[in-house]
Amino acid sequence: MKKFMDADFLLDNKTAQKLYHKYAKDMPIIDYHCHISPKEIAENKTYDNITEIWLGGDHYKWRALRARGIDEAYITGDKPAKEKFLKWAETIPYTIGNPLYHWTHLELKRYFGIDKQLSPETAEEIWEIANEKLRSGELSVRNLIKQSNVEVICTTDDPIDSLEYHKQIQEDDTFDVLVTPTFRPDKSINIELDWFVDWMNKLSDVVGKEIKDLSDLESALTERIDFFDKMGCFVSDHALDVVVYEEATFEEANEILKKGLKKESLTTQEIKKYKGYMLLFFGREYAKRGWAMQYHIGALRNNSGRMLRKLGPDTGFDAINDQNLAIDLSKILDKLDDTDELPKTILYCLNPRDNEVLATIAGCFQGSGVVGKVQFGSGWWFNDQKDGMERQMEALAQLGLLSTFIGMLTDSRSFLSYTRHEYFRRVLCNKLGTLVENGEYPNDTNMLSKVVKDICYFNAINYFGLNK
Repeated sequence: MKKFMDADFLLDNKTAQKLYHKYAKDMPIIDYHCHISPKEIAENKTYDNITEIWLGGDHYKWRALRARGIDEAYITGDKPAKEKFLKWAETIPYTIGNPLYHWTHLELKRYFGIDKQLSPETAEEIWEIANEKLRSGELSVRNLIKQSNVEVICTTDDPIDSLEYHKQIQEDDTFDVLVTPTFRPDKSINIELDWFVDWMNKLSDVVGKEIKDLSDLESALTERIDFFDKMGCFVSDHALDVVVYEEATFEEANEILKKGLKKESLTTQEIKKYKGYMLLFFGREYAKRGWAMQYHIGALRNNSGRMLRKLGPDTGFDAINDQNLAIDLSKILDKLDDTDELPKTILYCLNPRDNEVLATIAGCFQGSGVVGKVQFGSGWWFNDQKDGMERQMEALAQLGLLSTFIGMLTDSRSFLSYTRHEYFRRVLCNKLGTLVENGEYPNDTNMLSKVVKDICYFNAINYFGLNK
């Protein structure tokens, strides 16, 4: 029987152990997609207690607490921080088989030096040890980033954001981690949503010009793209909960936008035309600047209307969608590729059913002198656990080139989530080690070590042009 989460955790054979400990473990982290706060980095935030850094905003943990029947007052409510922590300590032993058990104990080990299992029996001791370390300032935001060996962080930012905190970070020569914005223009695309007009008014205020038609919108968005580019942005992100596309001329999209700005009802076809037009517009702008484009596909959001009204979005009530996406996604990529205006693109799916769909679609749009130009992205959200990572890598290895994969990201709001890179690297090395041990790949240390280091670090460096 193996010891719980020892040095060879998730590494089932000698080859896997060698690949991880010698080649993967100490590689720097390029966190090219996350939701952490640039304000907290700029201000080097410190935390009062472990509940604040561990449970605040973490809807993975919130879902587990709710499943155990814990009252919402201990989750997002106003109960004292210690009482919330004790409820998590009460819940964690019941998360057997859930990655939360692994993540919790990786974070306790790596950041707090705590090698005990969290439970009601150890909760008081862990609370005191963790809080003492937090109060010392040793685990400030910047110290956590440096301790995690992070070189690059790409936050996720609205086009109307001032990026003032990115500017502060970039002007601070005491902090040598590259922190750049990511352009996330969903609110300009989702014309069917209630807040579309309100957001357009905010965009008008930022650019100092009223947006009356599509020419005005394209001009305003191009201005914001240029601003993000000046601030070091090299990647965009789109949440395509449902992939829709229908070809539209400028004139058609313009008339649809005008209706949307007047809050007139739109047909399903009009929504598809507008969204399709805008995705092509953005793709072409990204290609001009050498940016990469991310599509996060397949979330079914805000399933509990009651809790949405009570707590708002992004509080743990999202799920996996089961739409058919292949045809419309292929049309979008093909339309951009047809005029050689397809940017580097990363495709993520929330439904693992679609792994092979994305892996094979990605294979249709490679080339242009770019290694792995269209990426099948890492296991995302509900898939960033052992099985999800293994299934994503298996699909990519079977149907494409795993060796060109740009690897893991955190996609997190927590500064403790960098342990997910360790988790991913262990799973990766175990997969490669198992191929060798099974006689399915030669025990070629030079090639294996190169593939491991490339996936962990160098592929992302080269893909995003960070080597320049």
